[in-house]
Amino acid sequence: MKNFVLILGIMLIFSGIFGLSYVWTIDHRSADSLSAYCHIDFQSSFTEDGKVEGAVLSLWDYRFDSAQMLPKAVLYTDGDAWEMNVTVKQTPPLGDEAMDDENRFKYENKLFVEIPRASLAAIRAADEVRFRFYYDNGQVIDLPLNETDLAYWKRQLY
Repeated sequence: MKNFVLILGIMLIFSGIFGLSYVWTIDHRSADSLSAYCHIDFQSSFTEDGKVEGAVLSLWDYRFDSAQMLPKAVLYTDGDAWEMNVTVKQTPPLGDEAMDDENRFKYENKLFVEIPRASLAAIRAADEVRFRFYYDNGQVIDLPLNETDLAYWKRQLY
């Protein structure tokens, strides 16, 4: 009985260590672009005359950590900073009710922001666009758009 308790204890310790390291790796993943890190959607709107009126960015980040996004973000266009207030929402894990097996046990963090009108011309002319957002646990995500996404954003603004 003593050996059984010892073996069970060791197994629980190892499963906890490996489980914790897996969760930490998912929540602190590294990526080389914003769309490689999370799901993004960028859309523009136009006036009746066909001129660009504005643009919105929606972002979804899934993580095991319950840390919430803070309602602030910064858009960088070739180093120029555009600070923005954003709308954020967190949805808890849905477990077995979730339709998406990949994210069923993760928190869904949503960010919605109206891109400042003054920055639209800077986005069209930029060689690099970066987006930074924050979590309440101190984690900062600061990633550039990849070439494909930057070209898409520029096409949306013409």
